[in-house]
Amino acid sequence: MDSRPHPGWGLGGKGVGLELGLKGRTAIVCGASSGMGLATAEALAREGANVSMFARRRDVLDREAERLGALAVRGDVTNPADLKRLVDRTVAAFGGIDILVNNSGGPPRGPAVGLTDDDVERAVELLLLSVVRLTGLCLPQLERSGHGRIINIASSSVREPADNLALSSSIRPGVIGWAKTMARELGPQKITVNSIAPGRIETARLMEVYAERSRASDMEQIPLRRFGRPEEVADVICFLASDRGSYVTGAVIPVDGGLTRSLL
Repeated sequence: MDSRPHPGWGLGGKGVGLELGLKGRTAIVCGASSGMGLATAEALAREGANVSMFARRRDVLDREAERLGALAVRGDVTNPADLKRLVDRTVAAFGGIDILVNNSGGPPRGPAVGLTDDDVERAVELLLLSVVRLTGLCLPQLERSGHGRIINIASSSVREPADNLALSSSIRPGVIGWAKTMARELGPQKITVNSIAPGRIETARLMEVYAERSRASDMEQIPLRRFGRPEEVADVICFLASDRGSYVTGAVIPVDGGLTRSLL
């Protein structure tokens, strides 16, 4: 599957990739219209992969997909019909799926005290159930691939709970438990399952936090004394998606400049 030519898709020779052997492989990237999702789609396209970009905002998605030469599929990760359409359109366009990057926006910020049933149920659907559903839809194609990769963009909160992020700190660790279990179950089929734990990455969501306050004190908590860039997350994902990352599975990889102090 990895050697299928797909003329007309990809960056058309623009940019220089890492030459990770991803040319001709097909990736689905969720949350691909901005931030880490967009950076991941761009990095995979630069490596020569066929990229199916999934996001809610039609205008931004279409513009970025056209720029990258990718397939744009509009939809919401919490909508099962949208997820099925994403898989169906990707397979119709490229003939299979080799790489799945699960990614979505985060739930609302806030404390644990005062959470309602609806708050928790929406967060479970957004962060956990969407991943389980989409992975299940992609699994037959990943099994056929011979190079199947499942990569989840999570948060540093799975390694060290963060203040005022009660929903993220509660639900995202469930994704990690699911991913580690899947890694054991799918390993015999040469499918790897890994998760990224980004720290403070320069995205629109992070910038909301600093709209009315300085970032200086928070930067002092990061050994590298800066926030990360989305493309730094994307580069790690490209490695995990490649054959060079074929012996890494069941891992949670921090991309956080040393922010979290967890031993594991």
